[in-house]
Amino acid sequence: MKTVAGIDMGTQSMKVVLYDYENKKTVESSSCPIDLISENDGTREQKTEWYKNAMEVCFSKLSKEGKATIQALGVSGHQHGFVPLDKEGNALYNVKLWNDTSTVEECKIITDALGGNENAVKEVQNYILPGFTAPKILWLKRHKPELFAKLNYIMLPHDYLNYVLTGEYVMEQGDSSGTALFNSIKKEWSKKVCDIIDEGLLAKLPKFVANDEPAGKVSAATAEWLGIPAGVPVSSGGGDNMMSAIGTGVVKSGTLTMSMGTSGTLYGFNDSSVADPANGISGFCSSTGGYLPLLCTMNCTVASEEIRALLDLDVKAFDAEAEKAKPGCDGVFVLPFFNGERTPNLPHGKASITGMTTANCNRANIARAALESAVYSMRGGLDSFKALGFVAKELRLTGGGAKSPVWRQIVADIMNLPVKVPASSEAAAFGGALQALWCLKKAEGNAVSMADLADEHVALDESKTTMPKAENVAAYDEAYKEYSKLVDQLSPLYR
Repeated sequence: MKTVAGIDMGTQSMKVVLYDYENKKTVESSSCPIDLISENDGTREQKTEWYKNAMEVCFSKLSKEGKATIQALGVSGHQHGFVPLDKEGNALYNVKLWNDTSTVEECKIITDALGGNENAVKEVQNYILPGFTAPKILWLKRHKPELFAKLNYIMLPHDYLNYVLTGEYVMEQGDSSGTALFNSIKKEWSKKVCDIIDEGLLAKLPKFVANDEPAGKVSAATAEWLGIPAGVPVSSGGGDNMMSAIGTGVVKSGTLTMSMGTSGTLYGFNDSSVADPANGISGFCSSTGGYLPLLCTMNCTVASEEIRALLDLDVKAFDAEAEKAKPGCDGVFVLPFFNGERTPNLPHGKASITGMTTANCNRANIARAALESAVYSMRGGLDSFKALGFVAKELRLTGGGAKSPVWRQIVADIMNLPVKVPASSEAAAFGGALQALWCLKKAEGNAVSMADLADEHVALDESKTTMPKAENVAAYDEAYKEYSKLVDQLSPLYR
């Protein structure tokens, strides 16, 4: 047996899968939870030692025989996080995460220095938002100058795992395009943005590797530590959305993926750069050599989990309660901004339940409204994708929300698209494994396209295919209009 390993470092946990690419099946998997530092000022941070510990735990749970079959590895990691290291490779400070909203002031400083949002889009195909990496670097300089003075390596979370595995300091263009330091049209670092943060920043950024090239090879020390073969290639890896795109087969035009995890994302492959930050569409590169325009919200399963805890229901009971309510929940809406929000840009946003009367105030409506709220933001993204010329034929659904039949139906009805679910529930980890296979094939002299690999290896769970219902689509068209009005009316409270 020969396998490729996919490692996915999510916000809440790390997962590892071993994929037998000759027999097209996942043979082993493991996971480990990861803690989170959360403060009322919007701080969301983690520690690099937690990442190393999670990787050690995950690989310790795999069989010795299984690990011996690994031919290559690929790493997925949550996007935008800032991992600051000194010249010895030690962390200078905590990892500030994608959902950290404590850098609003730094965003304004960079945006003003660029001459406004329009110039920011020209330079990095995105607005300078708190979720991105650039303001986090400036935050360290402004708030921890003594640590910034020792800064030598600037990494994203998946790059850090590559560094731990190989000792090499490199980046790839997919995850880098989410830093707000990278011009995805020119495919190079933006000297203008780097110089605004610090004139020495550009020189500290790493070189790029192509997505079908290895970031490096597993070092002898790491091989002994994790019990995996030394010298096997580690692919370039990428952000979790880029790896999920591979794992769900979104590597050519025509298909969109919607990922329903802690955050919610909607993205599709394109051959040329597309960006519409005013409507929440970030101009990212893919981790397969193309482009991956993407909408991201900071609150998806966060909304369902918080409301579920409030109602003191387990997952099964919560879904059953939600299924009792009608589409639109008789006018009850949840605004799900528990972590602030990125789309719309409300870093100081707050969550709320609204529209309740004595006639509609019940658990079923509140439960369903929480599920619907996470999808309404995606509906806005779909409308923006259509305006950009995308012709979406189907939606591939992944993440925790894909496991719920009632949520799958809500997605199909609000988006008015057939929903299909990949057989692998770990899209990002599986995507990492497939990218590793792509890298391995090229190294062996058997270069193939990622599109061909996806066609061969990405299977769909036909039992979970969900079609939109015409009567529900009509009801949700009206409910979405009301939800959009509420967001517009309440947004000034949070600005």
